[in-house]
Amino acid sequence: MKRKWISLLVLIALVLVMTLLYILGPVAGPMPLWLSILPPLVAIVMALLIKEVISSLFVGILTGTFLMAYYGGASPAAALGGGLLRVVDTYVVGSLFDVDHVTIIVFTMLIGGMVRIISTNGGMQGVVNWLSRRARGPRSGQLMTFLMDLCIFFDDYSNTLVVGNTMRPIADKLKVSREKLAYIVDSTSAPVVAVAFVTTWIGAELSYIQDGIQAIGLQTSAYSVFFHSLAYSFYPFLTLGFVLMIIFSGRDFGPMLTAERKARKALAMETEMTNSVSKPAHIIDALIPLAVLIFGTIIGLIVTGYDAAAWQSGTGFFSKLSVTIGAANSYKALLWASVLSLLTAIVVTLLRGSLTFAKVIEEMVEGFKSMFNAVLILTMAWSIALVTKDMHTAEFVSHLLVQWSLSPVFVPALTFLLAALIGFSTGTSWGTMAILYPLILPASWLLCQEQGLSVEATMPLFYNVVASVLAGSVMGDHCSPISDTTIMSSLASSCNHLQHVKTQMPYALTVGGVAVIIGVLPTALGLPSSVAFLLGLVTLWLIVRLVGKKV
Repeated sequence: MKRKWISLLVLIALVLVMTLLYILGPVAGPMPLWLSILPPLVAIVMALLIKEVISSLFVGILTGTFLMAYYGGASPAAALGGGLLRVVDTYVVGSLFDVDHVTIIVFTMLIGGMVRIISTNGGMQGVVNWLSRRARGPRSGQLMTFLMDLCIFFDDYSNTLVVGNTMRPIADKLKVSREKLAYIVDSTSAPVVAVAFVTTWIGAELSYIQDGIQAIGLQTSAYSVFFHSLAYSFYPFLTLGFVLMIIFSGRDFGPMLTAERKARKALAMETEMTNSVSKPAHIIDALIPLAVLIFGTIIGLIVTGYDAAAWQSGTGFFSKLSVTIGAANSYKALLWASVLSLLTAIVVTLLRGSLTFAKVIEEMVEGFKSMFNAVLILTMAWSIALVTKDMHTAEFVSHLLVQWSLSPVFVPALTFLLAALIGFSTGTSWGTMAILYPLILPASWLLCQEQGLSVEATMPLFYNVVASVLAGSVMGDHCSPISDTTIMSSLASSCNHLQHVKTQMPYALTVGGVAVIIGVLPTALGLPSSVAFLLGLVTLWLIVRLVGKKV
């Protein structure tokens, strides 16, 4: 009943806006930049209100296409009609013309097919049986999920899909909520990948940083800047610590507490492996395809990023490996690995005689179908990101900071908040970094120089700003309903997407607030980062103990 009233109010508001615009008539001229924030804002607020993400994303995209047409000189009716058509023919289709997006869709479906096969042939039940002997309760099950996330540190997409799908039946058996599983998967994958030296993110991060330092003529390497900035990467490291605190304390708060208590009281949930009961549970039937997926991704990263000159240099092994993976084509590596993993699952199943060939193909297709809803949400999320790009949403938000006259000590904290806002609005960490690094790094450096700071005094602030862009973008990504990694975490954990956002957001905002207040701002004022990390962890522990309640 409540949702009906909310939907009615939204409809009335849209009608009133349309009526007002009809009275005003068409407008031919540049659109006010502040309106560029409306499409993601409408989509996010509507999703949180009506609890349905696909229609909310559609309305958000339509808001953007309507505004662009209206300020292009079209009448309100023509702008609405033309905007409606542009939602599909320009933005939905345009998002699917991106090769990387299509690759994500294909390997997501391939992994879905592989998971369905190893669930049906008894392999996943074997994994469940083996892990169940080691995970005897909710705490150990959550800890095992966290440790698996740390092991698959090289890519966030493969991390979420592998860990979420593998641990979901274990979480069900131990009565851990799908919301908690999605939270652990999502809040461990991106923070680990963002700060590790050998990941699919490192190449993009270094290239963005390089653009920034080239603009100011700083004589240092991007890798050196990244390494020094880790001392100020409070949000990723504090998030990992906070996840462990939640696991070991057995306490939760907010919507997560409600979800966990509901899961504990419920009877053992029925897992999705409906056909595996009648089949022998052989763990090897699942481990071989999963191993092909993990090691195939690593090998693919090395192959696509290999540079003979880098390996002939005098640097250490891990430095060479980091450069190689940083230069790799992660999408191609994931695609190769997912194809090989699916073929391996088919071959293993047929060799063991677990299923007939016709049944294997049937289950593979069912696995593809199971991914459709997530693919649809991803496509709509990419479409609204394309709208925000055309409307220059991120540029508008970022220029607000550049135009302000600030003391340099406040720049890192405001950079963090700005990155979080852009990441939340656009749903992409990489896009946020691509926009902010070339813009904020020169601006912060010049601001310090104008204030008369020496190079020695400027460098700690500069490193803090570098870390704040990365950390803020990850936090915004964690809170955003239109983030691809958030969507994929929901998908892999079979958790309602908006429930995942609703339960994760209070935790992400808690850690983000502590990161800014205890970490980013005090270190800009001169507090040693080691002390800030310690104070941040103590603060988070006190929050868990005082605010959290036993499940």
